Amino acid sequence: MKLATIRTGTGTAAVRVDDDAAVELGAADLGEFLARPDWRSAAEAATGSRHELAGLDYATLVRRPEKVFCVGLNYRSHILEMGRELPEHPALFAKFARALVGAYDPVELPAGSEQVDWEAELGVVIGAEVRHATLEQAAAAIAGFTVVNDVTARDFQYRSVQWLQGKTFERSTPVGPWLVTDAEPGEISCEVDGDVVQKADTSDLVFGPAALVVYISQIITLAPGDIIATGTPGGVGYARKPARYLAEGSELVTRIEGVGELRNTMVKGA
Repeated sequence: MKLATIRTGTGTAAVRVDDDAAVELGAADLGEFLARPDWRSAAEAATGSRHELAGLDYATLVRRPEKVFCVGLNYRSHILEMGRELPEHPALFAKFARALVGAYDPVELPAGSEQVDWEAELGVVIGAEVRHATLEQAAAAIAGFTVVNDVTARDFQYRSVQWLQGKTFERSTPVGPWLVTDAEPGEISCEVDGDVVQKADTSDLVFGPAALVVYISQIITLAPGDIIATGTPGGVGYARKPARYLAEGSELVTRIEGVGELRNTMVKGA
């Protein structure tokens, strides 16, 4: 089952994306919808207003998530290319809601940065409140998976040992196009202007989705609509010799087998 948030003539709507149409679920976005304890059965049974698939305008999945957690250095290939050792615990940082855009929206180049990089990531969306989760409870709390690109201003990121300042520029992080509730994520890849720059299997993750929920829920309660970006594989521009970065007009395509695809054009940021 695919669930999304689309823009309509009057605002936004959470929808179930079927093979022939998108069916409204009676909520303004997936964050609101996932807060229902019966969201799964309600989504399966929904018979709301229908929208043709052609021309659907996908908003980011959750317009104002309570939390967006990101994980650094979580693919073995990326850890090795950055010259680091495998971590004992996940490296966590955060984003804010204003950083998020839809699956096909323009992505704004962070103003003042000359080192804007790509990071294809598997996104985890939380579907139930969870705290101090066991592995089984963590898996049950995951509503499904989505696609994220953690577009990063490297020069801002490395101004200090704290990464947030390079990671949460406004309108810099595409998420979507939908949440897949029954996905088995496979190959993850990223293309820049038609060149494949990243390709790996999500099985290369050091800390998998359920393990991340277990760890984060020790720190804070995870709530419906929260998003976890699980980290990026090798192939980022910063690690290339010479380094390669995104520019105005760059076309960014992020795919995860079994989940979906983002297509975004880089535009000048404010």
